[in-house]
Amino acid sequence: MTDTNGISLTRRGALVSGVAAASTTALPLDAQPLPAEAPAATVPVSFTLNGKKRALDLDPRVTLLDALREHLHLTGSKKGCDHGQCGACTVMVEGKRINSCLTLAVMHDGDEITTIEGLGKPGDLHPMQAAFVKHDGYQCGYCTPGQIMAAVAMLQEVKDGVPSYVSTDLTAAGRIDAQEVRERMSGNICRCAAYSNIVAAIADVAGAEDVA
Repeated sequence: MTDTNGISLTRRGALVSGVAAASTTALPLDAQPLPAEAPAATVPVSFTLNGKKRALDLDPRVTLLDALREHLHLTGSKKGCDHGQCGACTVMVEGKRINSCLTLAVMHDGDEITTIEGLGKPGDLHPMQAAFVKHDGYQCGYCTPGQIMAAVAMLQEVKDGVPSYVSTDLTAAGRIDAQEVRERMSGNICRCAAYSNIVAAIADVAGAEDVA
């Protein structure tokens, strides 16, 4: 096609010229590169982990689970759902079981923390670890660290007289039966469905022969 000045202009040429003009006007002439993102501030955190003092400088948003796995390289505690629903990340803090994915590491400054690595080791297994092997309670093994930590803490809860949802007498001494074990362990999911074997392992350690 030809414009009023007699200059020949094709359709393709017009489109290319228009895109080039739009690209030029879209960018300000004084555009500057974005500044580099400032590193996140860290805070000092120290606790006793499996009997040893550990000190870290952490982003205050780091969960206890990520501090254990990513910063201290203790990968026994598993990241399953990361929402506190599966129990694979269960550890003990001050003797009480918690989901380590739901708590921040900075909240446990000065605490005593026990993970599966501190419970026992090859050749010197904790009785609960040995019972899981004996009764085949580990199956694929992914949930096993959390199951074992929860089981150990659960037996201590019963010993301390802490009632559960199914406890019929809140003032009576704690007891071990199938209903109590299943209720107290209900926060730990086993995708292999080795629940009956897990109950058997816990009953073995507790010395409760009539649990089934």
